[in-house]
Parts: sequence; structure tokens; C-alpha cells
Amino acid sequence: MIEAAKILIFPALMAFAASSDLFTMTISNRISLLLLASFCVLAFVIGMDAREIGYHFLAGALVLVVSFGFYARGWIGGGDAKLAAATALWFGFEWLLPYLLWASIFGGALTLAILLFRRHPVPLMLIRQPWVDRLHQQNAGVPYGIALAAAALLIYPYTVWMKAAGL
Repeated sequence: MIEAAKILIFPALMAFAASSDLFTMTISNRISLLLLASFCVLAFVIGMDAREIGYHFLAGALVLVVSFGFYARGWIGGGDAKLAAATALWFGFEWLLPYLLWASIFGGALTLAILLFRRHPVPLMLIRQPWVDRLHQQNAGVPYGIALAAAALLIYPYTVWMKAAGL
């Protein structure tokens, strides 16, 4: 059961965050809190020492400060800021830069795709779908949680968590 938790909790929460952002344009605080709590439990389970845990928290705090600056300027949503920080907590400084790079690349591609989608009429089979209508609105934001989750899922197999699971 612990082995499954080490492998599945993080990806499951990231997938849920992405789908939630796509369908509702919100990422619940519960997701970030579950990421925080599960990190604390699993860091203990895998035997991460206090210094390493501290560096992971420092990485998360740094991303929280920067991402809330982005939120204050209206560039990202509050849920995106908290999700990015919680993800940085899991990755620490070792994988933070690759994560942020991939999140930026995926976020740019996602933004361009949505802008292109908004220039055309909604396909007939998707008309009257509330999430599609919301996504198609010209003044709506971009569900950046999708890019954050995609980048996280790309990086996750290389992290200490998969090594701790023996993979």
C-alpha cells in the first residue's frame, strides 16, 4: 500500500487538478493541501532527512512568493500559484528548473491553442457544454493548471519519489 501511495498520490492529484481546471477553471485549495500533507507523510516514509525536507519547503516557498506575484499582476490564477508551489515542494531544487521550464513551454502552447480555439466557432458537438462555453469566452483566462500538471507528470518519473519506490 505504501509503495502504491509513493507512486500514485502525486500523479493522481495532478491529473485531478488539470481536469478540474479544464472543466471549472478553478483548482481547489484541497488539492494543494493534499499535496502538502502527502509530501509530509511520504517524506517521512522514505526517510528524507530534515535538511532535505527543509530545502523542499524552501523551493515551495520560493515558487509561492514568485507565483503570487504573478497572481497579483493577473497573469495566473490563485489556484495555479498554489499548485505550482505545492509541486515545487515535491520536486525541491533538484527538479525545480526543469519543471518550470516545461510548465512554461506547455503553458505557452496551451495558451496559443486556446487563443486559436477562441477565434473559431464552437464545434456543433460541443455546443452547450458549460466547460466549453467557459473556455471559449474571449475574456476568460487560460486553465494553466493543465500545463503545470503536464510538466509535473513529465518530470515525476525522474524524482526521488520514483527512486524510493524502486523504479
